[in-house]
Amino acid sequence: MYRAGYVAVVGRPNVGKSTLLNRLVGQKISITSRKPQTTRQRVVGIQTLARAQLLYVDTPGYQTRHASALNRHMNRVVTQALSDADVALLVIEALRFGAADRALLGLFPAHLPVLLAINKIDKLSERKLLLPFIDTLSRLRDFAGIVPVSAVRGHGLEQLAAALSRCLPEQPALYNADEITEASERFLAAELIREKVFRLLGDELPYASAVLVDHFALEGGLRRIRASIIVDKESHKGIVVGSGGSRLKKIATQARLDMEKLFGGKVHLDVWVKVKEGWSEDRQLLGRLGYG
Repeated sequence: MYRAGYVAVVGRPNVGKSTLLNRLVGQKISITSRKPQTTRQRVVGIQTLARAQLLYVDTPGYQTRHASALNRHMNRVVTQALSDADVALLVIEALRFGAADRALLGLFPAHLPVLLAINKIDKLSERKLLLPFIDTLSRLRDFAGIVPVSAVRGHGLEQLAAALSRCLPEQPALYNADEITEASERFLAAELIREKVFRLLGDELPYASAVLVDHFALEGGLRRIRASIIVDKESHKGIVVGSGGSRLKKIATQARLDMEKLFGGKVHLDVWVKVKEGWSEDRQLLGRLGYG
Protein backbone atom coordinates (compact mmCIF):
# COMPACT_ATOMS: atom_id res chain seq x y z
CA MET A 1 0.00 0.00 0.00
CA TYR A 2 1.56 3.29 -1.16
CA ARG A 3 0.43 6.80 -0.28
CA ALA A 4 1.10 10.13 -2.02
CA GLY A 5 -0.25 13.65 -1.79
CA TYR A 6 0.16 17.30 -0.94
CA VAL A 7 1.01 18.71 2.48
CA ALA A 8 0.32 22.45 2.96
CA VAL A 9 2.99 23.79 5.32
CA VAL A 10 1.44 26.78 7.09
CA GLY A 11 2.45 29.06 9.94
CA ARG A 12 2.95 32.65 10.94
CA PRO A 13 6.16 34.38 9.80
CA ASN A 14 9.48 33.13 11.21
CA VAL A 15 8.34 29.84 12.74
CA GLY A 16 10.80 27.90 10.56
CA LYS A 17 8.59 26.51 7.77
CA SER A 18 11.20 26.78 5.02
CA THR A 19 13.98 25.36 7.18
CA LEU A 20 11.72 22.44 8.05
CA LEU A 21 10.86 21.77 4.40
CA ASN A 22 14.52 21.83 3.37
CA ARG A 23 15.44 19.32 6.09
CA LEU A 24 12.60 16.98 5.15
CA VAL A 25 13.47 17.09 1.45
CA GLY A 26 17.23 16.88 2.09
CA GLN A 27 18.10 19.80 -0.17
CA LYS A 28 17.81 23.57 -0.05
CA ILE A 29 14.88 24.47 -2.30
CA SER A 30 13.12 27.07 -0.15
CA ILE A 31 15.09 30.15 0.88
CA THR A 32 15.50 31.08 4.52
CA SER A 33 16.36 34.11 6.60
CA ARG A 34 15.45 35.50 10.00
CA LYS A 35 13.25 38.12 8.39
CA PRO A 36 9.50 37.75 7.86
CA GLN A 37 8.17 37.68 4.29
CA THR A 38 11.13 35.60 3.08
CA THR A 39 8.82 33.10 1.36
CA ARG A 40 6.45 34.85 -1.04
CA GLN A 41 5.31 32.10 -3.39
CA ARG A 42 4.23 28.48 -3.41
CA VAL A 43 7.30 26.23 -3.28
CA VAL A 44 6.87 22.45 -3.50
CA GLY A 45 9.46 20.09 -2.06
CA ILE A 46 9.25 16.34 -2.74
CA GLN A 47 10.17 13.71 -0.16
CA THR A 48 10.05 10.12 -1.41
CA LEU A 49 9.99 7.38 1.23
CA ALA A 50 9.65 3.61 0.98
CA ARG A 51 5.87 3.70 1.41
CA ALA A 52 4.92 7.31 0.70
CA GLN A 53 5.69 10.40 -1.36
CA LEU A 54 5.03 13.71 0.39
CA LEU A 55 4.72 16.91 -1.66
CA TYR A 56 5.33 19.71 0.82
CA VAL A 57 3.89 23.06 -0.23
CA ASP A 58 5.85 25.79 1.56
CA THR A 59 3.69 28.90 1.94
CA PRO A 60 4.37 32.50 2.97
CA GLY A 61 3.83 33.47 6.59
CA TYR A 62 0.21 34.61 6.78
CA GLN A 63 0.05 38.42 6.81
CA THR A 64 -2.34 40.14 9.22
CA ARG A 65 -0.78 43.61 9.56
CA HIS A 66 -0.16 44.86 6.02
CA ALA A 67 -2.47 45.15 3.02
CA SER A 68 -0.26 45.77 -0.02
CA ALA A 69 -0.92 43.94 -3.28
CA LEU A 70 2.12 41.77 -2.50
CA ASN A 71 0.79 40.80 0.93
CA ARG A 72 -2.66 40.07 -0.48
CA HIS A 73 -0.98 37.79 -3.02
CA MET A 74 0.89 35.96 -0.24
CA ASN A 75 -2.31 35.38 1.73
CA ARG A 76 -4.01 34.01 -1.40
CA VAL A 77 -1.12 31.56 -1.77
CA VAL A 78 -1.80 30.28 1.75
CA THR A 79 -5.56 29.83 1.30
CA GLN A 80 -5.13 28.21 -2.13
CA ALA A 81 -2.58 25.76 -0.76
CA LEU A 82 -5.01 24.75 1.98
CA SER A 83 -7.86 24.20 -0.49
CA ASP A 84 -5.66 21.96 -2.67
CA ALA A 85 -3.96 19.97 0.11
CA ASP A 86 -4.59 16.45 1.35
CA VAL A 87 -3.31 17.38 4.82
CA ALA A 88 -2.18 20.60 6.49
CA LEU A 89 0.93 20.95 8.61
CA LEU A 90 0.62 23.86 11.04
CA VAL A 91 4.06 24.89 12.29
CA ILE A 92 4.34 26.82 15.55
CA GLU A 93 7.16 27.67 17.95
CA ALA A 94 7.60 25.74 21.18
CA LEU A 95 5.67 27.35 24.05
CA ARG A 96 4.34 30.10 21.78
CA PHE A 97 0.77 30.09 20.52
CA GLY A 98 -0.82 33.49 20.05
CA ALA A 99 -3.56 35.30 18.18
CA ALA A 100 -1.85 34.89 14.79
CA ASP A 101 -1.63 31.11 15.27
CA ARG A 102 -5.30 30.98 16.28
CA ALA A 103 -6.23 32.99 13.20
CA LEU A 104 -4.50 30.42 11.01
CA LEU A 105 -6.41 27.58 12.63
CA GLY A 106 -9.59 29.34 11.59
CA LEU A 107 -8.55 29.17 7.92
CA PHE A 108 -8.42 25.39 7.74
CA PRO A 109 -11.39 23.67 6.09
CA ALA A 110 -13.29 21.53 8.59
CA HIS A 111 -12.71 18.33 6.59
CA LEU A 112 -8.95 18.82 6.22
CA PRO A 113 -6.70 16.73 8.50
CA VAL A 114 -4.32 19.05 10.39
CA LEU A 115 -1.08 17.93 11.97
CA LEU A 116 0.68 20.24 14.42
CA ALA A 117 4.49 20.54 14.41
CA ILE A 118 5.95 22.24 17.47
CA ASN A 119 9.27 23.58 16.16
CA LYS A 120 12.41 24.91 17.87
CA ILE A 121 12.31 22.47 20.78
CA ASP A 122 16.13 22.69 20.81
CA LYS A 123 15.76 26.19 22.27
CA LEU A 124 13.80 25.05 25.32
CA SER A 125 15.56 25.34 28.65
CA GLU A 126 13.19 22.81 30.23
CA ARG A 127 11.63 20.06 28.10
CA LYS A 128 9.11 19.25 30.85
CA LEU A 129 7.20 22.40 29.84
CA LEU A 130 6.26 20.75 26.53
CA LEU A 131 3.73 18.30 27.97
CA PRO A 132 1.33 20.87 29.47
CA PHE A 133 1.74 22.98 26.31
CA ILE A 134 0.77 19.99 24.13
CA ASP A 135 -2.16 19.22 26.41
CA THR A 136 -3.50 22.76 26.02
CA LEU A 137 -3.14 22.70 22.24
CA SER A 138 -4.82 19.30 21.90
CA ARG A 139 -8.08 20.87 23.07
CA LEU A 140 -8.16 23.45 20.27
CA ARG A 141 -8.83 20.97 17.45
CA ASP A 142 -8.90 17.27 16.78
CA PHE A 143 -5.37 17.24 15.34
CA ALA A 144 -4.22 14.28 13.27
CA GLY A 145 -1.07 14.39 15.41
CA ILE A 146 1.13 16.70 17.46
CA VAL A 147 4.87 16.23 16.91
CA PRO A 148 7.66 18.21 18.63
CA VAL A 149 10.55 18.86 16.20
CA SER A 150 13.72 20.81 15.67
CA ALA A 151 14.10 21.74 12.00
CA VAL A 152 17.61 23.07 12.63
CA ARG A 153 18.89 19.93 14.35
CA GLY A 154 16.71 17.41 12.51
CA HIS A 155 15.00 16.06 15.61
CA GLY A 156 11.58 14.41 15.24
CA LEU A 157 11.47 14.60 11.45
CA GLU A 158 11.05 10.86 10.84
CA GLN A 159 8.10 10.80 13.22
CA LEU A 160 6.64 13.87 11.52
CA ALA A 161 6.91 12.39 8.02
CA ALA A 162 5.38 9.11 9.22
CA ALA A 163 2.41 10.89 10.83
CA LEU A 164 1.80 12.97 7.70
CA SER A 165 2.06 9.90 5.45
CA ARG A 166 -0.81 8.25 7.26
CA CYS A 167 -3.07 11.16 6.23
CA LEU A 168 -2.34 10.90 2.50
CA PRO A 169 -4.55 9.08 -0.01
CA GLU A 170 -3.58 5.66 -1.30
CA GLN A 171 -2.14 6.15 -4.77
CA PRO A 172 1.17 5.69 -6.67
CA ALA A 173 3.97 8.24 -6.43
CA LEU A 174 3.31 11.40 -8.44
CA TYR A 175 6.98 12.11 -9.24
CA ASN A 176 10.15 10.12 -9.86
CA ALA A 177 12.10 9.19 -6.75
CA ASP A 178 15.04 11.45 -7.65
CA GLU A 179 12.94 14.62 -8.06
CA ILE A 180 12.99 17.08 -5.16
CA THR A 181 10.87 20.02 -6.35
CA GLU A 182 8.27 21.20 -8.86
CA ALA A 183 9.99 24.60 -9.13
CA SER A 184 11.89 25.60 -12.27
CA GLU A 185 15.59 26.44 -12.17
CA ARG A 186 14.73 29.99 -13.25
CA PHE A 187 12.49 30.41 -10.20
CA LEU A 188 15.07 28.88 -7.87
CA ALA A 189 17.79 31.18 -9.23
CA ALA A 190 15.70 34.27 -8.42
CA GLU A 191 14.94 32.94 -4.95
CA LEU A 192 18.59 32.27 -4.14
CA ILE A 193 19.57 35.81 -5.12
CA ARG A 194 16.74 37.24 -3.02
CA GLU A 195 17.85 35.17 -0.05
CA LYS A 196 21.33 36.73 -0.22
CA VAL A 197 19.80 40.22 -0.35
CA PHE A 198 17.83 39.45 2.81
CA ARG A 199 20.74 37.83 4.62
CA LEU A 200 23.58 40.18 3.69
CA LEU A 201 21.78 43.48 4.13
CA GLY A 202 20.53 42.81 7.65
CA ASP A 203 18.10 45.54 8.66
CA GLU A 204 19.56 48.13 6.27
CA LEU A 205 17.16 47.47 3.42
CA PRO A 206 13.40 47.52 3.96
CA TYR A 207 11.27 44.81 2.42
CA ALA A 208 10.88 46.81 -0.77
CA SER A 209 13.05 44.48 -2.85
CA ALA A 210 12.48 41.67 -5.32
CA VAL A 211 14.43 39.74 -7.95
CA LEU A 212 13.55 39.33 -11.62
CA VAL A 213 15.46 36.90 -13.84
CA ASP A 214 15.80 38.69 -17.17
CA HIS A 215 17.66 35.91 -19.00
CA PHE A 216 18.22 32.21 -18.32
CA ALA A 217 19.95 30.01 -20.88
CA LEU A 218 21.52 26.55 -20.70
CA GLU A 219 24.61 26.31 -22.91
CA GLY A 220 25.94 22.78 -22.64
CA GLY A 221 26.73 22.36 -18.95
CA LEU A 222 26.79 26.12 -18.30
CA ARG A 223 23.80 28.12 -17.09
CA ARG A 224 24.01 31.76 -18.14
CA ILE A 225 21.80 33.94 -15.96
CA ARG A 226 21.12 37.67 -15.89
CA ALA A 227 18.98 39.05 -13.07
CA SER A 228 17.78 42.37 -11.64
CA ILE A 229 17.36 43.23 -7.99
CA ILE A 230 14.41 45.63 -7.87
CA VAL A 231 14.30 48.22 -5.09
CA ASP A 232 11.83 50.93 -4.17
CA LYS A 233 14.10 53.99 -3.91
CA GLU A 234 17.35 55.34 -5.34
CA SER A 235 18.83 55.35 -1.82
CA HIS A 236 18.12 51.61 -1.57
CA LYS A 237 20.15 50.99 -4.71
CA GLY A 238 23.26 52.37 -3.04
CA ILE A 239 22.69 50.07 -0.06
CA VAL A 240 22.53 47.00 -2.30
CA VAL A 241 25.49 47.98 -4.48
CA GLY A 242 27.75 48.95 -1.58
CA SER A 243 31.10 50.72 -1.72
CA GLY A 244 32.66 50.18 -5.13
CA GLY A 245 30.07 47.48 -5.87
CA SER A 246 31.44 45.26 -3.08
CA ARG A 247 28.10 44.27 -1.60
CA LEU A 248 26.46 43.45 -4.92
CA LYS A 249 29.49 41.34 -5.84
CA LYS A 250 29.16 39.41 -2.58
CA ILE A 251 25.44 38.83 -3.15
CA ALA A 252 26.10 37.53 -6.67
CA THR A 253 29.02 35.32 -5.63
CA GLN A 254 27.17 33.63 -2.78
CA ALA A 255 24.04 33.15 -4.91
CA ARG A 256 26.11 31.67 -7.76
CA LEU A 257 27.80 29.16 -5.45
CA ASP A 258 24.42 28.03 -4.10
CA MET A 259 23.06 27.70 -7.65
CA GLU A 260 26.02 25.58 -8.76
CA LYS A 261 25.48 23.27 -5.78
CA LEU A 262 21.74 22.96 -6.39
CA PHE A 263 21.87 22.70 -10.21
CA GLY A 264 24.97 20.51 -10.33
CA GLY A 265 26.81 22.61 -12.92
CA LYS A 266 28.65 25.85 -13.62
CA VAL A 267 26.74 29.15 -13.54
CA HIS A 268 27.65 32.50 -15.08
CA LEU A 269 25.67 35.10 -13.16
CA ASP A 270 25.27 38.82 -13.83
CA VAL A 271 23.23 40.82 -11.30
CA TRP A 272 22.08 44.44 -11.65
CA VAL A 273 20.07 46.76 -9.42
CA LYS A 274 17.04 48.66 -10.77
CA VAL A 275 14.86 51.26 -9.04
CA LYS A 276 11.09 50.86 -9.42
CA GLU A 277 9.21 53.03 -6.96
CA GLY A 278 6.04 51.43 -5.62
CA TRP A 279 6.79 48.06 -7.25
CA SER A 280 4.87 46.12 -4.57
CA GLU A 281 1.65 47.80 -5.83
CA ASP A 282 2.49 47.48 -9.54
CA ARG A 283 0.26 44.64 -10.73
CA GLN A 284 2.02 44.29 -14.08
CA LEU A 285 5.45 43.96 -12.46
CA LEU A 286 4.07 41.67 -9.76
CA GLY A 287 2.81 39.43 -12.55
CA ARG A 288 6.28 39.30 -14.14
CA LEU A 289 7.73 38.45 -10.73
CA GLY A 290 5.23 35.62 -10.34
CA TYR A 291 3.27 37.40 -7.60
CA GLY A 292 0.19 38.09 -9.70
